[in-house]
Amino acid sequence: MHQNRFFECIRHTDIKTGICSGYRVMPVQPDQVSRHKYKLPVKSAFQESGRREGGNMSHRLSKSGAQKFILGFLFTCITMVLYCLSTPALQASTQRLPVTPPCTYQTPTMQGWNSYLSRGTRELEHCTPKLNLMFLKTHKTAGSTVLNILLRFGQRNQLKFALPNSRNDFFYPAPFDRMQVKDYRPGACFNIVCNHMRFNAPEVEALLPQNAFFLTILRDPALVFESSFHYYNKVVPLTWRIQGEDKLSAFLNEPKRYFSPDGFNSYYLKNLQFFDLGYDNSLGPEDPAVDQAIQAVSERFQLVLISEHFEESLILLKDALCWQMDDLLFFKLNARRGASVSQLTPEQTAKARDWNGADWKLYRHFNTTLWAKVDAYGRKRMERDVRELRRRNTEMSAICIDGGTAVEEGDIRDQSMKPWQPLGESSILGYNLRTNIDQKYSELCRKMLTPEIQYLAELGVNLWITRLWGWVKDIISL
Repeated sequence: MHQNRFFECIRHTDIKTGICSGYRVMPVQPDQVSRHKYKLPVKSAFQESGRREGGNMSHRLSKSGAQKFILGFLFTCITMVLYCLSTPALQASTQRLPVTPPCTYQTPTMQGWNSYLSRGTRELEHCTPKLNLMFLKTHKTAGSTVLNILLRFGQRNQLKFALPNSRNDFFYPAPFDRMQVKDYRPGACFNIVCNHMRFNAPEVEALLPQNAFFLTILRDPALVFESSFHYYNKVVPLTWRIQGEDKLSAFLNEPKRYFSPDGFNSYYLKNLQFFDLGYDNSLGPEDPAVDQAIQAVSERFQLVLISEHFEESLILLKDALCWQMDDLLFFKLNARRGASVSQLTPEQTAKARDWNGADWKLYRHFNTTLWAKVDAYGRKRMERDVRELRRRNTEMSAICIDGGTAVEEGDIRDQSMKPWQPLGESSILGYNLRTNIDQKYSELCRKMLTPEIQYLAELGVNLWITRLWGWVKDIISL
């Protein structure tokens, strides 16, 4: 009879939830229950433990063997250590600063503005380039490519970045706070904010001049889900108990069976873009709060790029910021090799969009908005400018990239050009820089091909937490 058997916590108990990190079975009479403050029924405890940890230990042992269990235990312990190391910074970030006057940073004069490949005349003589920018870098949306464009522009024009400290994001998934910025002091003001964060408008606005231009990027949520599921599944315990080779299909067939909004890193599995924007990712698309959020995003962000129409989005960005075409040059960064991408069937795509309903509604709204802007810009003019951007990118590819295309990690010769890889995989492609590049292009080529982690280090960010996690990740992947 389960009703008279209880688990007694023999290790740490979370005071808020009453969940134990370790249990031993002991019989307890019903009248004794009140004397055991943090005891749960056997059945309930097994369900909670299974839901949060991704399955019982005996199944993992039989499936993976003792060696994988030991590595998994090591991984869990080190992850908790890293979490504890991060906790003081997160706690500090909850201390609200006094409301400060609007940012009054003196924007650099246009005398400092330049382009690597200046053509001798400005393409737009009637406007002044905007230098104060906030880019919300969303996950799995080509945000790394946009980030590289912004880092190059800011560095080239000696702009002031608000950079993260000790890692490559602003302590995501915690909501952004000014105190997370490297070397922040009250009243400090910046030109560009562009690293991963969970958006928090008042805190971001406190760092930038009032005329700052806000932009972000969205992608079809079915594709975001596919990419996020494969990239993060090893650090999302909710996916560990899914059986079979095709875990993604199994999840989409029964998402409610495997998902819990309280699960560790569960935000990677549902409405990730909505979450990045700072909203509740458990909301359904019919909830009025979703419409209110979309309206708030429309009012705060002057431009929302669409990943599937990346070049058109960049041309609109160029027009809005009064930049030159050469400021938009890019190579596709953080792309996965084809074999690691699941080609979704129409049925799977529909299921993924339905499961990520808030993201799907958000995406459709801003896809429509983008094409309204394209119409205002002029379709023929857009086609002409996209062709020119592609021509220049092709030209730079021939100048910069050895072999003209991305290669797998094992084929990248220069360690400093190797991109960050997901746990246990080497699915992210990178590039080899050509030798004997004309000096006119050498700096631009190197920066266009530099991955995010290495670029942030070049800008002076101390990435000790990121590097420590990378070291642990490499050991586990052996």
